[in-house]
Amino acid sequence: MPATVLFVDDEEIILECLKSIFGEKNFKVVTESNPRSALERIKQGDIAVIVSDQKMPGMSGIELLSQVKDISPDTAKILMTGFADFQTAVDAINTGGVFRFILKPWNNDDLIRTVEEGVTHYEMVHALKKGDEATLISLAQTIELKDPYTRGHCDSVAKYAILIADHLGLEEEIKKEIKHGSWLHDCGKIGVPEAILNYPGKLNEQEMNIVKKHPEWGADVAKRALLHPIIINIILHHHEAFDGSGYPYGLQGDKIPLEARIVSIADVYDALISDRPYRKGYSVDKAIEIMTSMKGKAFDSRIADIFLATIKSPPTSNLS
Repeated sequence: MPATVLFVDDEEIILECLKSIFGEKNFKVVTESNPRSALERIKQGDIAVIVSDQKMPGMSGIELLSQVKDISPDTAKILMTGFADFQTAVDAINTGGVFRFILKPWNNDDLIRTVEEGVTHYEMVHALKKGDEATLISLAQTIELKDPYTRGHCDSVAKYAILIADHLGLEEEIKKEIKHGSWLHDCGKIGVPEAILNYPGKLNEQEMNIVKKHPEWGADVAKRALLHPIIINIILHHHEAFDGSGYPYGLQGDKIPLEARIVSIADVYDALISDRPYRKGYSVDKAIEIMTSMKGKAFDSRIADIFLATIKSPPTSNLS
């Protein structure tokens, strides 16, 4: 069944316009002009995405989305407003758990893309809640389809991460969660436009800031799906650097969870030896040389030494 998207606005002409824009999309579009009627609609069935105007009589968009968060926490909430000052944004995020903002007057392409991202976010949460390995790896492979250069990357990262975990003598249950976290480490990239992911050159600052949001977006989905903390740590912190220069929080040294330090090394190695839109993959020897120079900076030196000492032999860990 197609996902259901609910638009809420007190102006009927805007609702008619929105229905026209999304008429040919693979969504079931429903509309409400009254926020209280929208709440009743939410209670009746699954709504993947709600897009609400901010200024409405009787109840603001933030107030509406705050109640939706309690009734249907998995629904992706999008706030549409004529202006978004800092306090409005803070209130919307803290109170309503807003997924995205849309400014009026909107750009149709931006609006469609934002709603599509909201539907994907909703479907990801539901898929992850199943928790079985077939679903997790299938989801990882779906994400990779956005960027043809990363096909097979998640599985390779898992193999290298388990290789490190084996040498560290970690318990089987921990290794299983590291494997799952490796598969899902880039799941937040589902919210990054493909034009940015596949751009064959250096990204500008604004584009890089969008890319740098993917750990937080992915971790948010994983938290909503109640995944294991090890998986969440990997998704959220795999771009932290040992010297504190990474993102999203600039954690340093042992403040970066061990599982994230492991996957960071596996992630970078596979990226180095793989083709990218802007360069060909490096040889194993060149990749080892580059990673050696990153010890103590991007990487935990102890873990990097373990990995680099073994990487010339193909990983043989059993991932089943």
